[in-house]
Amino acid sequence: MLVCHFCRHEWNEASLEQQFGLDTDISQLRGTTIASGAGNIQESTKDVLTLKCQACGSEVIVNTAEALQSRCHWCRQTLSVNTQIPNGAVPDGLLPFKVPREQAIASIDEFVKKRRFFAHPTFVKEFAPTEVVGVYLPFVTIDANAHVTYEGHGEILRRSYMVKRGDRQVQLYDADVFHLGRAFDLHVDDIMIESSGARADQDTSKNTNNIINAILPFDVKEAVAYNANYLRGYTSERRDREVDHMGGDASERVLSIGRNRANELTTQYNRGVRWETETLQLQGTRWVSLYVPVWLYSYYQTKGSGAGLTHYVAVNGRTGTTMGSVPVRQGRLIGISTVIGIVGTIIGGTLAWLAIS
Repeated sequence: MLVCHFCRHEWNEASLEQQFGLDTDISQLRGTTIASGAGNIQESTKDVLTLKCQACGSEVIVNTAEALQSRCHWCRQTLSVNTQIPNGAVPDGLLPFKVPREQAIASIDEFVKKRRFFAHPTFVKEFAPTEVVGVYLPFVTIDANAHVTYEGHGEILRRSYMVKRGDRQVQLYDADVFHLGRAFDLHVDDIMIESSGARADQDTSKNTNNIINAILPFDVKEAVAYNANYLRGYTSERRDREVDHMGGDASERVLSIGRNRANELTTQYNRGVRWETETLQLQGTRWVSLYVPVWLYSYYQTKGSGAGLTHYVAVNGRTGTTMGSVPVRQGRLIGISTVIGIVGTIIGGTLAWLAIS
């Protein structure tokens, strides 16, 4: 709910589905439909400013009606209006925060406590969950009316048996191999793709952006039409990826969903199926730009080599799902792993000796 500070009137913005007719039958989609917020990026600075963080390079949106400065939600650096850059397009809608800040702090604290034994001592000393920041992250949701075709080979196991090869027992299989294919229509609702280029980068040697994917999904059916007042007290990030640049990601998601469905239709091939060719025909797609709420705690780790890596603990602002990355104490982790490996080897060797004797 939004509340007027003068008369205390409360109201909701219209449902995003109603605003853009997103509840229409996906099977009727033809061509490419792009909602206004997912269209070409506008460079206007009329309502908001986008500030570039000089520490980590992230781009943070500031509502000029509320403040002219903010704090980076990725590295907590204070931002200056002197670092203004062109804005991204205003989204079509957003999901308001549902999980309160106090609950997010408690979830982050509990997540770290469970991993404290292996956590780096410097991190444990400096950990401050109250530094959590609420942020709206930009996504696009895509509905797709598609036809998919898969071709490959499947195997049906007929028998399994042991043979002696020298002084070893080897397990062999007899299986029938079939060339097979599946083709069907596929109606996919609400694929979510990061529309920030920096967040879409999943290079784990440089960042831990995959943490955001780990707290999906969001209940996008509850999204409302965009209103800048929802941003009050939170930061947000701009969209900088055009629809044309996200088409490949969307197609791969549709193919992946179709591949899962094709596997459900080939369960009789009990030794597995290997799909060798995939074909996707998009009859129609619908693109909508959306802000989703995330509570974010960040910690920058400087490694012995001088290189650094920012770790995040993220909380889904709707469901409370929490996932994160914590700097680990490598020596302790390696030591415990070594002990487990030695114990496992001893137990395995003992069981093998008992089986032989």
